[in-house]
Amino acid sequence: MERELLEKEITTIVDELIAKMGFVATIGIREGQEEGGDAIICNIKTEDSNFLIGQYGMNLQSLQHIVRVIIRKRIEAPVNFILDVNSYRQEKNDSIVRLAKNLAEEVVTGKKEVVMRPMTAYERRIVHMELSKNDQIRTESVGEGELRRIVIRSLEQ
Repeated sequence: MERELLEKEITTIVDELIAKMGFVATIGIREGQEEGGDAIICNIKTEDSNFLIGQYGMNLQSLQHIVRVIIRKRIEAPVNFILDVNSYRQEKNDSIVRLAKNLAEEVVTGKKEVVMRPMTAYERRIVHMELSKNDQIRTESVGEGELRRIVIRSLEQ
């Protein structure tokens, strides 16, 4: 499917779903990067962002899952896209990257390991990918389920 038609179809699907949920929103589409490849970023702009995002982004995660299921039913080709609300996910990702870099700096200067707070698999992946660029440290995920977290260690320990 042609990129322009694909973006129009995604916009229509998201717009219809949000309207059926009773929210007023405008849908914006832009290109971005996800897991090393091109992705379509679908940003929902609304006054009701708290409801759509939910605590710790749980509602947004669920909404993205629902939209992916609908898109798979309507579009045969695989589609790589991200659903966002008022750029929440982008700002959160930027914040996670900043935190990871700061903690990596602490590890390098202090030579002590740092254990990060529990994170989702998606957030941990962002940290692992970002910190893999630093050859003075290594990262490891530890724990189970919702308590899974990243440990950052210096290679000089």
